[in-house]
Amino acid sequence: MAVNVLLFADPGVDDSFAIMYALLNPQINLVGIVSGYGNTPKEQSVKVTSYLINLSGQKDIPIIAGAAGPLSGEPVDYYPEIHGKEGLGPIMPSDTLKSVNIYDINKILEIITEYQGNLVIVNIGRLTELSLMFILYGDNALKDVSALYVMGGAFLVPGNISAEAEANFYSDPIASNMVMEKGHNIFLYPLNVTNKAIITPEMIDLLSENSHTPFKPLLKPAFDYYYKAYQKNIPGIKGAPLHDVIPLMALTEPGLVKYIRRRVRVEEFGKSKGKSIADFRPKPDEEPEETLDYIGMEIDIQKFKDHFMEIFIQADFSKV
Repeated sequence: MAVNVLLFADPGVDDSFAIMYALLNPQINLVGIVSGYGNTPKEQSVKVTSYLINLSGQKDIPIIAGAAGPLSGEPVDYYPEIHGKEGLGPIMPSDTLKSVNIYDINKILEIITEYQGNLVIVNIGRLTELSLMFILYGDNALKDVSALYVMGGAFLVPGNISAEAEANFYSDPIASNMVMEKGHNIFLYPLNVTNKAIITPEMIDLLSENSHTPFKPLLKPAFDYYYKAYQKNIPGIKGAPLHDVIPLMALTEPGLVKYIRRRVRVEEFGKSKGKSIADFRPKPDEEPEETLDYIGMEIDIQKFKDHFMEIFIQADFSKV
């Protein structure tokens, strides 16, 4: 049986690959996409999400327009050198907004109520919208959600936006800390796992020739743009990590990721803003059971690559 998933995203090339993966994976029933600021401004984010949904033919999936900036009100930095002006590298997506259903943030609560007890939230973008659920509806806003799968943080490795912080946590550390403290049954996928999820140009070349999906024309130009940015930032890298695919794949592929249970907090202010905090001592301080999160620490890279190729080649694409 497919898992009902409400996806929070901020496309972005790797977010776009994650959205495509969710649309293609027959084990995922995508019941909505919350699309907000992050890698691009909110307007571009919604536009890319709409474009991808239209290509898939699944136009009945609701799009929820998310936040335009963090809870702090600070200005947002965007990364066109990594993700392109529109969020898909060199691709300029056509305007398909009139052909999809776009809702305000209240739609999130409607979806949670509709799928009560049978819904997983996967958050691969900034955590602003998730935190707003607690602000708008109280601490029990997500009580009927089965689990939260979150791409964010960095443990025992450097950050990717500052020396210590990963981009999703750094961009809205107040929201990130709120979600980690108030959310329940959280599975966290930090950089120490997602940095290893490297897709190579050879894999993309194979997909660009053999994919049987509606996304085939996008894969190589979007990835190549993204990969060039990584080559500048990490000389000698043999591919580019698709961070945001990992939480979705972990949801449907048991054994992909190994976890350790610890309470996670996020530094909200100062020079260490966005830093992920957890106690990794052999005998950590005792914390209440309900505060412990599942932190991804190891990943089966070969399984990741094999399953990624299987989904994106998809000789049988009846889902789309």
